[in-house]
Amino acid sequence: MRSAAPTQDPATTHLGLAATRKTGETRDVFGDHTCVLTDEMISAWSRGALGAGFDRVLFRRQHLSQVVAVELTDGRRVVVKARPFEERLAGCVAVQAALAEAGFPCPAPIAEPARIGGHAVTAETLIADGDLLPPASGSGPLAGLLAQLIDTAPPVESVPSLSPSPPWTGWDHPGARLWPDRDDRGQDLNQANGPRWIDDAAQQVRRQMRSHHSPARIGHGDWESQNIRWRGGDQPLAVHDWDSVIAQPEEAIVGLAAAVWPAAGLPDEAASIAQTDEFISAYQIAAGRTWSGRQVQAAWAAGLWVRLFNAKKDAAAGSGPQLDRLANEISERLARAGLVGSARRP
Repeated sequence: MRSAAPTQDPATTHLGLAATRKTGETRDVFGDHTCVLTDEMISAWSRGALGAGFDRVLFRRQHLSQVVAVELTDGRRVVVKARPFEERLAGCVAVQAALAEAGFPCPAPIAEPARIGGHAVTAETLIADGDLLPPASGSGPLAGLLAQLIDTAPPVESVPSLSPSPPWTGWDHPGARLWPDRDDRGQDLNQANGPRWIDDAAQQVRRQMRSHHSPARIGHGDWESQNIRWRGGDQPLAVHDWDSVIAQPEEAIVGLAAAVWPAAGLPDEAASIAQTDEFISAYQIAAGRTWSGRQVQAAWAAGLWVRLFNAKKDAAAGSGPQLDRLANEISERLARAGLVGSARRP
């Protein structure tokens, strides 16, 4: 769950990047980041990895990763991405490739991950069309697409390790402290100040989820509307942001999605209580499975983790809309997770 950006052209959501796009523009709209992917580097890498040099840059963007869309000399349009190297990225690319080969709507990777310095560099096909699905359309299409992803994804043991989970999904992180050592912006939330009820609730969520024994499945850990594009109303065109692949229990994957699915890029966007409940129910219908009460509670608990994570980041910054939203919902979300009374009221 990265820092949000304004609603963007669908092309710029490739690989989880949020930005506005102007075709042919090459400046970095996010400011003073050091450029890793120079034209010369892309040209040399693409000749070796993709079998063709590049003819022109379509756009460059940088947020948590550097993304450059290029047209190759053989006419292909591809997206090249560089981000800090993590071992888990090999598993993410393997999952994306398997899903694309199986016909799931997503860009297809077209090169093995390469390590250049401290960065992992990958490339995938460019899918630049499609629309956002407005929340008023309901959660059914997104829940159904998530069910398709989970059922289509390869077994966890067949791909390289996906650990650790991204921090906003990281209730399962291996550390001894409450929060992962680094959040998505590199800060240590364990050292951040904030209302005590956030840490109290997160401790309860982490304890409950770590005692929830259910087989790990492969899913998407950033199932926000801004990462999914549609055509013709409710026909899925492409799911983006495959660095957010996770291996967690099905209930956790669904709960994380249910807590955030309407988000389209604005800082205050998340699912309401009713929208979360709707998504969890819609998923069970789409998957053809009826969950027990404890499974539903686990989904609510996992979803609460990502909302607490966002609230803690806001608190570390002094204030923010995610903190305010969750303060008004915490009692109900704790109750839905079977954790009523376990955290101090804000």
